[in-house]
Amino acid sequence: MISIKNLHKSFGELEVLKGIDLDVEKGQTIVVIGPSGSGKTTFLRCLNILEKPSDGTVEIGGLVADFSKPMSKKQIMAFRKQSAMVFQHYNLFPHMTALDNILEGPVTVQKKDKAQAKEKALALLDKVGLSDKADSYPHQLSGGQQQRVGIARALALEPKVMLFDEPTSALDPELVGEVLQVMKDLTQEGMTMVVVTHEMRFAKGAADEVLFMDSGRIVERGTPDDVFNRPQEERTKRFLNLIQDMDTI
Repeated sequence: MISIKNLHKSFGELEVLKGIDLDVEKGQTIVVIGPSGSGKTTFLRCLNILEKPSDGTVEIGGLVADFSKPMSKKQIMAFRKQSAMVFQHYNLFPHMTALDNILEGPVTVQKKDKAQAKEKALALLDKVGLSDKADSYPHQLSGGQQQRVGIARALALEPKVMLFDEPTSALDPELVGEVLQVMKDLTQEGMTMVVVTHEMRFAKGAADEVLFMDSGRIVERGTPDDVFNRPQEERTKRFLNLIQDMDTI
């Protein structure tokens, strides 16, 4: 479903991604972990060209973006349709209800029939456990509920791949579980997902493969069992030891 080859990204003289190679099969959940500043979010944003890579290729669902060549706006928009992203902050339109936030993409951007889009949007609200919140405005929802609306909004675009950028980092601790549960349900339904997160329990329980990134490179990758219990690289071991020490505080 996803094929990434020699992906580079620089901001001026600062090289943030230093040649990422990765293949993701349809239905896999890939969880990316690593310290702050390791390039995780930039990597994710490059997958749907929110940040334009400096070099390399990304293929999603058979559509290829070659960043060694100029791309037109039309090509970029076509490529972005292959994936949808859920951000750290919910970014809901405050003047719109939960239902209208979900409808905005399919109706306004994709020009879909409003009646059909509404039927699907209501089904998605039910899917994320918010069927009773269709007419609620963002300020009437908890952070966890807003993030679940954000997930429904992304799913309404019918992407082939879901990208999550630390979707629980802005939530109060007691609200994290409800968002992670929706994400776990998506993994079980076979949605292809790339997730950047600090939630190690989610990585251990839901990932098909865990990537550890540092300094713009994939330092180590493997099953959750291998990465968390039998890490091979010293940098991975140091990171995991630090995380475990913090969990005991």
